[in-house]
Amino acid sequence: MIGSAGEKLGIMRTDEALNKARLEGLDLIEVAPNVNPPVCKILDYGKYRYQIAKHDRDAKRHASTSKVKEIKYRPNIAQHDYMTKVRNAEAFLDKGMKVKLTLMFRGREGQHASLGFDLVKRVCADLEHIGQVEAPPKLAGRSITTMIAPLPANKRVRKYSASHEEFEEEEDEETNEED
Repeated sequence: MIGSAGEKLGIMRTDEALNKARLEGLDLIEVAPNVNPPVCKILDYGKYRYQIAKHDRDAKRHASTSKVKEIKYRPNIAQHDYMTKVRNAEAFLDKGMKVKLTLMFRGREGQHASLGFDLVKRVCADLEHIGQVEAPPKLAGRSITTMIAPLPANKRVRKYSASHEEFEEEEDEETNEED
């Protein structure tokens, strides 16, 4: 038995513990039912539930969740389109998101899967400064897929586009010049 101030009250019968809790205007809560004898505590149950909910919210807020963004390619992609998609993938990786690369084949394009693998390997090589390949590219049906995870934040380097912070700084400088 543990009192409302955290002091140990020793082993008690259940009815004695309930009477003690009622005298203090609090609740008797079993905190460790699996030990012998079970451990009970005198406290305000509403406050106890609030603290547990608050702890769960904080834990959820600080938990790192990784989002997965998918970028789709085609085997006959133009250079400009290719670089746009690489810049987008780089931005997602810089923000700490995983990127799923999917190269889709249509019609007879699937007969030249080696060209698709070459393109996916080229994308992975172009993004190796900011991410690492989690699994090698795999052919599944009419598409080749692979996952790229971001490098740790201190090792990420933007190569193809300015970072989000740098872009905001440039905008601030331009607005200051106009004033």
